[in-house]
Amino acid sequence: MFARIVVAIDGSAESSKTLPVAVEVAQRFGSSVIVVHVREHAKYEGSDVDLGPEIGPEDLVEQAVARFIGQGIEARSEIRRVTPGDTPDQIVRVADEAQADLIIMGTRGMTEWRSMLLGGVANKVVHQAHCPVLLVR
Repeated sequence: MFARIVVAIDGSAESSKTLPVAVEVAQRFGSSVIVVHVREHAKYEGSDVDLGPEIGPEDLVEQAVARFIGQGIEARSEIRRVTPGDTPDQIVRVADEAQADLIIMGTRGMTEWRSMLLGGVANKVVHQAHCPVLLVR
């Protein structure tokens, strides 16, 4: 039913709740997993400013992938670098490119304050995705 699952993480405490659920779903359905982390960057006075969490994107996805592999689940990672506001589009694009059957993500994350103004990453993914989206609270 869910052969390929995209798991979106952003490094927030809310996002970390997503991994145990994703592990359980992947084990239950024998799914392979693509862990995606979309990192927002902005230009400020000629410099590139990383708007993500303090943990580096490579370390963040490596830790998540290791968790799946440790449970016997085939997993790989994908890191996307975008301008602010493009995160939902990139999550959906990764799912489309991977022909994912399910996207799993948290309901709130790093951009919680902006979600009230812009509609929220999770909300936008739900409305744009071609496959089911499981939101973890």
